[in-house]
Amino acid sequence: MSDAEKKDTPEQAEFRAYCQDWLSKNHPGKPTVKIPQGALELSDPAALEWLKKWQKASYDAGLIGCDYPKEVGGGGMTNCQVIANAEMQKAKTPYLPNIIGMGMAAPTVFFHGQDEVKAELLPKLLSGEHMWCQGFSEPGAGSDLANQQTFAELKGDKWIINGHKVWTSLAHFADWMILLCRTDKGEKYNGLSYFVVPIKSALGKGVTVRPLIKLTGETGFNEVLFEDFEVDDRYRLDEVGNGWAVAMTTLSHERGAGPLVTPASGGMSVEEGESLSTSNAMALVDLAKKQKRSGKTAADDAVIRDEIMQLMIRRESMVQNGRRAAVSSLVEHPARIALQSKLVATELNQDMAELAYHIEGMASSLYVNDDNAPAGGQWPLAYMNSFGVTIAAGANEVQRNILGERVLGLPKSK
Repeated sequence: MSDAEKKDTPEQAEFRAYCQDWLSKNHPGKPTVKIPQGALELSDPAALEWLKKWQKASYDAGLIGCDYPKEVGGGGMTNCQVIANAEMQKAKTPYLPNIIGMGMAAPTVFFHGQDEVKAELLPKLLSGEHMWCQGFSEPGAGSDLANQQTFAELKGDKWIINGHKVWTSLAHFADWMILLCRTDKGEKYNGLSYFVVPIKSALGKGVTVRPLIKLTGETGFNEVLFEDFEVDDRYRLDEVGNGWAVAMTTLSHERGAGPLVTPASGGMSVEEGESLSTSNAMALVDLAKKQKRSGKTAADDAVIRDEIMQLMIRRESMVQNGRRAAVSSLVEHPARIALQSKLVATELNQDMAELAYHIEGMASSLYVNDDNAPAGGQWPLAYMNSFGVTIAAGANEVQRNILGERVLGLPKSK
């Protein structure tokens, strides 16, 4: 029995046993289509539908939205989502595609939306029937989030929105968007308001989505243009001018420090060449044992072995920090471990992919469509994709500033 299981309440122990039983009987198995490394790289509608079917099944079984109230489509439980997450990870289930909806939109709607809007939107969000995207970044508002220029003007009971969002992950599939707009040009922070808007139903009628092709050839990012797009006032979250505070709710959950636990991303186990866990250092060990160098394997190189061990140590420290976060007496600041997790995890995954480059040597230049590419070319793909993740949720440089200022109490950088 794990440490976590020993601390389960009777309700949690019963729920854990249920999760284990359901997952043992309902694992979807090997995908019938090619699944990319992460949800933000989804571009094939068939892959999306396969993953949405899995999310819907998991939701119907009660493994998603566990801690949300029943009246908004949740399970009405207490501290059980983390258990479902752990059991899904242990069972190596597929990742869930609606990660922006679950991790950012759901808690924001829950804490700031009107009751009827929560009841309308959250069930289909949690089930994955409606996909969501995030409308924050603009051509002139990346790290300076408060520099929003997309403008919303109230006319009657409708808001008329005009502007340009960019780097919008999953917008090409999204039914809904969480949207930060300027509603007062004379105020910077107090001139922002927050909306949830139905973009799929408005395509060609005030909303245009243009995919952005990355250097990987994938299309996870998009730009979204609004031209006289109308949205009902009831889809405004919180008060007019309080958008910055609402956005902080979104960002705190995106960065892992919000009070609602994000549903599991999963850890799908599939055949080599289709995908791999780039968060598992043992995959590097397997790669090093197979990759030949001057008549030996890369694993025979003491320097390579040492670099792999250093990454394993960093990975283990993350695991132990997660255990520590569950013991209140060991947590000197409530947000530190949560805030640092995004920073540490994204840089660890990037460093693991970079080491794979060194292990593969010249073969690292072979891409996913080359039959001779080691591990199906997935490590070079992981390395290229890793930069987008270190930028998402606020670039890691911004995250360091947040940790320095809010956790360590250092003065703000100029």
